[in-house]
Amino acid sequence: MTPVVLKASANLPTNELDSISPVARPIGEPVSIMRSKVAFKSSSDSTSAGVWECSPGKWRRQVAEAEFSTFLSGRCTFTPDCGPTIVLEAGDSIYFHPNTNGEWKIIETVRKAFVILPTAHQPV
Repeated sequence: MTPVVLKASANLPTNELDSISPVARPIGEPVSIMRSKVAFKSSSDSTSAGVWECSPGKWRRQVAEAEFSTFLSGRCTFTPDCGPTIVLEAGDSIYFHPNTNGEWKIIETVRKAFVILPTAHQPV
């Protein structure tokens, strides 16, 4: 299988990101807009990887899968439902356990490289 490269992901022009959509669970105004470029999506489970971008605003994170992300640009906070607020900015990485819920507050448009991992490994 050939490796997939997203050259200079931090500098990838916004118009080259594939999808655009409002966040699923916005809190107040302005409503954040998300864009992404998926470099890999498994055909057998929920594994995926790519670049994600979100404009300023607040919204609820409700993702069932585990996720590892490295922030390429911007600033934000994440407040898990059962924990203190975490400040994240360019250069920071974070691992979310499966079913980590909480509130995102995007202060400056954020761009991150992400890997979504399946919640349970299934034999191939």
